[in-house]
Amino acid sequence: MKAKATLKQIAKELNVSVSTVSKALNDSPEISESTKIKIKEYAKLKNYKPNVIGLNLKNRKTKTIGVIIPNILNSFFAKVFSGIEKVADEKGYNVIMCISNESLEKEAHTLEMLSNGTIDGFILSVSEEAQKLHEYNHFKEIINDGTPIVMFDRIAEGVECDKVIVDDFDSALNSTQHLINLGCKNIALFSSVDNLSVGKLRAEGYLKALEKNNIPVNENLIIRTDSEAHLKDKIKAVFDNNKIDGIFALDENDSVAALKIGLKKGYKIPKELSIIGFADGILASRRLSPSLTTVSQHGIEIGEVAAKLLIDRLESKEEDLPYETVVIKTKLKERESTRKL
Repeated sequence: MKAKATLKQIAKELNVSVSTVSKALNDSPEISESTKIKIKEYAKLKNYKPNVIGLNLKNRKTKTIGVIIPNILNSFFAKVFSGIEKVADEKGYNVIMCISNESLEKEAHTLEMLSNGTIDGFILSVSEEAQKLHEYNHFKEIINDGTPIVMFDRIAEGVECDKVIVDDFDSALNSTQHLINLGCKNIALFSSVDNLSVGKLRAEGYLKALEKNNIPVNENLIIRTDSEAHLKDKIKAVFDNNKIDGIFALDENDSVAALKIGLKKGYKIPKELSIIGFADGILASRRLSPSLTTVSQHGIEIGEVAAKLLIDRLESKEEDLPYETVVIKTKLKERESTRKL
């Protein structure tokens, strides 16, 4: 007895999307007659039978959104989630949250598991491993199967979907410029997020600010790594071997480490050293002394915008609604770790 073919197999063999195969088999007017005939004949040849249960699941609205975040310990993701939940609740949707733990395999497994009729669409931030390997096919397959995705913060270039991002490059450029305006001339860059799209954009903004102000790049003051474990030792080495008067840190943990190590090394902050950190968690703003000047990413707003984009798409009568990329502007929150030198 011949094994039954699936929509995915037919799509792969004919080099078309799963949605094209589905529309052709359902006589959609969007598909040309020649393509319909080709797909129907091939499906018959391959013993394709529609999965009625699967179709019912696909056609039934669950009023549930799947949210996949890379890291539960990051306060930024917690803020985004609260924004998503607020809008979902207002619109009558439930939310299922899953954590990828920065794993490509777990991210792909969660997408596949929840897209089988459990949820209507996804809101997610891409895992570190997926960004490191530039592996985004699992997102494309889910979208081609008809389940919409909204990406936020860390996005996958080349994947067509709605996206919500912050102006990482401009924020970093403006933050570095702020340090220069305060009188800083030897500004260090500390990053443990260089694998991530956001880390790369922030580093580029820092370098652009130096270039605009004719400040030569000093590689001895730049730490770009993808590991928090090695960052502290490298920060200590920068303090021991260089004269610095400013620090721009690209992640909350990086900025906290910079402040603590700077104080241990005897620097008076902000009298001798000004520090700006990216992200605006409780640790940076309330539990450190001096409190940190930070770039606030407006996590709650990002979550609200992402949820609205997804729900608008789910409830739209238009089949080919154009994808949107919404840019949320950050804000520099000045606290005790910066002052004019």
